[in-house]
Amino acid sequence: MKKISPREARRLMQKMGMEVEEIQGVEEVIFITKDKKITIKNPHVMIMKIGGQKIYQVIGEEKEEEKIEIPEEDIQLVAAQTGRSFEEARKALEATKGDIAQAIILLTSK
Repeated sequence: MKKISPREARRLMQKMGMEVEEIQGVEEVIFITKDKKITIKNPHVMIMKIGGQKIYQVIGEEKEEEKIEIPEEDIQLVAAQTGRSFEEARKALEATKGDIAQAIILLTSK
């Protein structure tokens, strides 16, 4: 099957009565599901307007990450041990994929 460039796709859709617009300058698109996070860096994003509805088309290379559930007790422990806020503790735990010791080291070494 022949690949169609975003420009060719836009032309074809306009011929079918669809209004198509490309969004310029998009750096990344992130899809967050219950169990994973998909990031698309430097995508081509097009908006198609059909019958009063908008359809977003995202073209690019994906990077899939598993979403980690961080228990509230772990966040409280890291925050208490480091004297940092709950949000900082949560971010450190996410960065270390839930490793409490590494999160504490990360926050105390800053």
